[in-house]
Amino acid sequence: MLLRISLFLAIIAALGAGALSYIQATDQIPALVTQRDDQKKAKETEIAAHKKTTAELKKTSAELTSTQADLAETKTDRDKALAKADAQSKRAEDLNTKLAKATEDRDAAQNNLAAYKASGMSPDQVIKLNKTLKEANAEIFAITSEKALLKRSLDKTKAELEKYITPDTFVKIRADLHGKILVVDPKWDFVVLDVGEDQGIISDGELLVSRSGKLVAKVVVRSVQRDRCIANILPGWKLGDPIEGDEVTPAHPAPSI
Repeated sequence: MLLRISLFLAIIAALGAGALSYIQATDQIPALVTQRDDQKKAKETEIAAHKKTTAELKKTSAELTSTQADLAETKTDRDKALAKADAQSKRAEDLNTKLAKATEDRDAAQNNLAAYKASGMSPDQVIKLNKTLKEANAEIFAITSEKALLKRSLDKTKAELEKYITPDTFVKIRADLHGKILVVDPKWDFVVLDVGEDQGIISDGELLVSRSGKLVAKVVVRSVQRDRCIANILPGWKLGDPIEGDEVTPAHPAPSI
């Protein structure tokens, strides 16, 4: 009888322990599920962040490659401009030497002509001397013209070179340049000027527009031809309405040489 009671009590104790374990397990399941879901979300978030980082890295790498290519191209353009400016400077020096020699020859011819006239030269000698003088003057004119053309080209090359070396530097225009407005387009805020490449105008150069000594506006050159150019009126610098006949002068004059 005692054995049966002991068995019965043991069974009841076992059932109680099982029930207690079941209740504890039931209480822990939601927490485990929540923990599992949180870990899943964290993993998904990490995967998404990794993919985003990988995509951004690829984009940055592509942009770096493009920037390096642009830099190489800019360096090439700068080197070409430097070489061109150097060649033009050497050519200008050669022209100065030729001009000095031609001027010397002309002065000598003039002195000789005056001396020969005073000493009673023959007509043939005078004609020959006059011919020599004309040839010397023609050579001086040709050299002077080529020198002026080369100077305009050199100024233009220097302005282009400054864009690479000092991008924030203003384009310099010859200080003695003066022009007038030929045409005004108020709708698109541009003007046509009667000065161009032959007068020393350079693209991106800025000019002051004035009337009777008063500032009207500032314009920036966008298109250059031999004897005229087109310029846009700069926002914030339109103090009045430009009209035909208004005068223009360099906003940033180049120093005199």
